[in-house]
Amino acid sequence: MKHILLSLLLLTSLQVWAQDAEKGKALSGTCMACHGMDGNSVNPIWPSIAGQHEKYIERQLHLFKSGERASANMAPMVATLSDQDMKDLAAFFASQTMKLKAADPEMVELGQSIYQGGIKDRNIPACMACHGPTGQGNPLSGYPALANQHAPYTVNELKLYRAGRVIEGSDNPNDKVMAEVAKYLSDEEITAVASYIQGLQKAK
Repeated sequence: MKHILLSLLLLTSLQVWAQDAEKGKALSGTCMACHGMDGNSVNPIWPSIAGQHEKYIERQLHLFKSGERASANMAPMVATLSDQDMKDLAAFFASQTMKLKAADPEMVELGQSIYQGGIKDRNIPACMACHGPTGQGNPLSGYPALANQHAPYTVNELKLYRAGRVIEGSDNPNDKVMAEVAKYLSDEEITAVASYIQGLQKAK
């Protein structure tokens, strides 16, 4: 009997803490104005979050709520979210599909060069070293998926990093790495690599 009760308690606990994409969908109404019904934003200054890694989305929501990642737009959106709400929202948006976009043909050569090979004379590493050759990221290491992200949003983020912004706490060095990399990029290089990322597609 004791083992049965323990099993029931464990099962209940797992049900409470497991991500629920359907509940996340129900909670996503306030997200749609900026990020779209399925996580594909219409306005390119706001990120598309469809298909992004669950843990990455969940972590960003926590950072917005704690104020570590400052945002006048996001702060009121996350203020009332519970930890479970964040898990469910992350599960919903992660289950959606990012819409394919295209790179500016005139910027592909420079953007591809930086993304795939970095800039050696300035010790800038290749973007794909962390984010993968097709921009799918690495959820275990906390590197987000980048493929098909709006170029204007990526440009803005890279410029914020270049200015020295560090979002995440000392327990996650990835953000500091980005700040260190971006500070050596010119406006032209940022625009080119952002355009290239917008056109990246997952290998079939």
